[in-house]
Amino acid sequence: MRFLRRLRDDLSAGENLELYVTALLSLTLAVLGVFDVAGGKVLTAATLATLALLAGSLLGSRRQIADLAAEVRAGRSGEVSAVDFFSSDKPEAVEQVRAARDIGIVGITLARTLRNLVDLLEQRALAGAVVKVALIDPTSTAPAEAARRSTIANRPEVYENRLRPSIDLLKELVERPGADGRVEVRFLPFVPAHGLMLLDPGRSNGIIYVDVYSHSSASGDAVFTVKPGRDGHWYEHFQAEFERVWESGRPAGAGDGFPGAR
Repeated sequence: MRFLRRLRDDLSAGENLELYVTALLSLTLAVLGVFDVAGGKVLTAATLATLALLAGSLLGSRRQIADLAAEVRAGRSGEVSAVDFFSSDKPEAVEQVRAARDIGIVGITLARTLRNLVDLLEQRALAGAVVKVALIDPTSTAPAEAARRSTIANRPEVYENRLRPSIDLLKELVERPGADGRVEVRFLPFVPAHGLMLLDPGRSNGIIYVDVYSHSSASGDAVFTVKPGRDGHWYEHFQAEFERVWESGRPAGAGDGFPGAR
């Protein structure tokens, strides 16, 4: 039964077809030979065809193994393709946030990030997780600096407008009954060099997402991840980078409309 299930799965996926054809031809030749149905020339030609099919299958397998070995060697030597290293988004972040106990986020306006994650951040805070969020200070020169780095160099008001809904969401998050001060917000007087999302950074299964901000480009930012067991020094570097940025920000207070902030 297991063989039949494997056969069905392979055939439906179009995998290992040449092996099944080879096995079928071999069995057919054996039966024809035993019952003397086909002549010697026919059997010889069919046998050679079967061997050729088998050789082609082995050649394809060896090529796949060689390609895989080349990829492994390239990875060990640091020759990793940028396409494999960078991504344009954080496709697994939502599920990872869902289980995180320690969450740190740094960004410019965080408009999309907070819009997508605010409900989940609220759930985590109510479950006892610590949430720290840092974004640029609307009362500083940071919005003008962000505009100069963007495609709208002379319109800092655009960033000021983008900050408002983010700040409103954070106010609601801080004031949520049951959060018990687990949500902290800080304002940065500068534009951070890159975006950061730290999820359980002090644990062995922690992960840090790094957004590489573009200059005067609307094509999107490159994202990469670092992990403690895999990236060693660089994981510690970005973990410390978050702490340095966090210490450089001012805590959100009553003057910002955060009466419940720490």
